[in-house]
Amino acid sequence: MLIRRFPSLPNWSSALRDWDDVRRDMERVFDAVSGFSTRSWVYPPINVSETNDALVVRAELPGVDPKSLDVTVENDTLTVSGERRQHEESEASYHRRERSWGTFRRSFSFPKRVESTQVSARYVNGILTVELPKAADARPRQIAVQAGS
Repeated sequence: MLIRRFPSLPNWSSALRDWDDVRRDMERVFDAVSGFSTRSWVYPPINVSETNDALVVRAELPGVDPKSLDVTVENDTLTVSGERRQHEESEASYHRRERSWGTFRRSFSFPKRVESTQVSARYVNGILTVELPKAADARPRQIAVQAGS
């Protein structure tokens, strides 16, 4: 009887995780030496949740002027865009700079139809909350069961 042994396949997820750790370490070294951050503020963190009647989107946008925000709904797709401006003094000599700025744009397509004419948006304490009511036919309906013969 012939038995063949094959070498085990490499664990790619572990290898990729190791490379990601190396990249993060290099960023930290560069940040420490230069005093500047290599990371940029491209996408603010956003949570999307669902209730029986609506989809709710919450975006963390501290330091963003609400006048610079643009919220649009088209074909059941929400787009949030805006800009966080640099407010620091340009003449200052920085020892460390971690706050980032710039423009952003996020778009989300929803699996359920929404009433685009009834969408509302609020910006309170750096949190943008957008409520998108579901279309009537997209809401769950309770069906009465009739007993009988």
